[in-house]
Amino acid sequence: LKVVGRAGAGLDNIDVVTATKKGIVVMNTPGGNTVTTAEHSISMLLSMVRHIPQATASIKGGKWEKSKFTGVEFFNKTLGIIGMGRVGSHVAKLAQGLMLNVLAYDPFLSPENAQKMGVELVTLSDVYSRSDFITIHSPLTAETRNMVNAEAISKMKDGVMIVNCARGGIVDENALFEALKSKKIAAAAFDVFVQEPIDPKNPLLTLDNFICTPHLGASTMEAQENVALAIAEQIVDYLIKGVIRNAANFPSVPPDVLPKLQPYISLAEKLGAFQSSICEGGIKKVSIEYRGKVAELNVAPLTIAVLKGLLTPILEDTVNYVNAPIIAQDRGIEIDESKNKDAGDYISLITLTVQSSEGTNKAKGALFSRRDPRIIELNNYPLEVVPEGYMIVLSNVDKPGVVGNIGTLLGQHNINIARMQFGRDVPGGTVVSVINIDSPASPDILEKIRNLPNVLSVKQIKL
Repeated sequence: LKVVGRAGAGLDNIDVVTATKKGIVVMNTPGGNTVTTAEHSISMLLSMVRHIPQATASIKGGKWEKSKFTGVEFFNKTLGIIGMGRVGSHVAKLAQGLMLNVLAYDPFLSPENAQKMGVELVTLSDVYSRSDFITIHSPLTAETRNMVNAEAISKMKDGVMIVNCARGGIVDENALFEALKSKKIAAAAFDVFVQEPIDPKNPLLTLDNFICTPHLGASTMEAQENVALAIAEQIVDYLIKGVIRNAANFPSVPPDVLPKLQPYISLAEKLGAFQSSICEGGIKKVSIEYRGKVAELNVAPLTIAVLKGLLTPILEDTVNYVNAPIIAQDRGIEIDESKNKDAGDYISLITLTVQSSEGTNKAKGALFSRRDPRIIELNNYPLEVVPEGYMIVLSNVDKPGVVGNIGTLLGQHNINIARMQFGRDVPGGTVVSVINIDSPASPDILEKIRNLPNVLSVKQIKL
């Protein structure tokens, strides 16, 4: 087996990790279903607010119940969109054409880009409390699983209506059932479910104010034809010419160049993931500087790897080498790339500066022994960090006893320290520490570290 092709964007049913280990290229066709999925979401919204499925069934049952199926207008109402990727952004355009006011929540969307789209960027709580209709277009991640639960629903307007054409599992189906039954949620329209095909005994199917379709978001003749032709062309190009396009697990580079780039790709992705984990607020700008030998290479795949690493901690396995630049562009993240032949004491050096709404972080990375990634500097503090596994990143006042207190606390909770690296500005000043640990520290342990004398900040990350 050389290649697996997916005529569409989702890779839920492909074991990408195993394929990567075996050198099998996994390709998809990102963006091919954007329009049809967005249109289906609007179709579901229209059908729901005007009771079209129920009215159709009523007439076919020999009834004529005009008063029973009184709907509501869109005019002067508010639609809240959770997730402003390609589908969510297209839904916003369609909704504006229907004279809806549009609120948007997306952790990566900048205020400037939201303004260009004509949407109001708000918090998730604001989407819940201010929207007459809510439509979901987020990926399913550990963070978004059951995101719309009983607590979230309690913050919503009475009589809100919800559409989900994204992924099953984002909405807690039990909480949804109770809210629909009590009419806290007036109606819901779903194309996706936790279990697919949906269990015929699912209690949601007993409710008149719940309409659904069998995951038809991408099911139009045009979309199916477009993605089928696209994936066929990609597979032919790979098998005959060795050209990799739209691969989820390999960057799109010629096969003879990949071995030389691979160590730098790993370093770039780890730098991005590290920065994402310590960054606060929405990302506005990413600056990547390539110095030394790496600057002589085609660095485009490295920039993509940085973006993949930067976006993955939040969007998880929905981000790959194909869609990372698209996601960054859709979120209005500015990308600045530069090269310099001088790498100082290093053969090659990659500097990643991330500017967010809350501040700026800078990290430098290099390869040791030409293949082993290291983070050698963080916000001008010199370090030599092995970017792997669980890590605690903290800052503290440079005073005796801090390191001992942290080590003792971790030891008391049976957490083994694999490595510790420290960087300081001046004696008695501020120290930045990165501690590699063999197992994760619980939130309670992190809070105890945070409360130790002279500790200023604590974060745990996983690479």
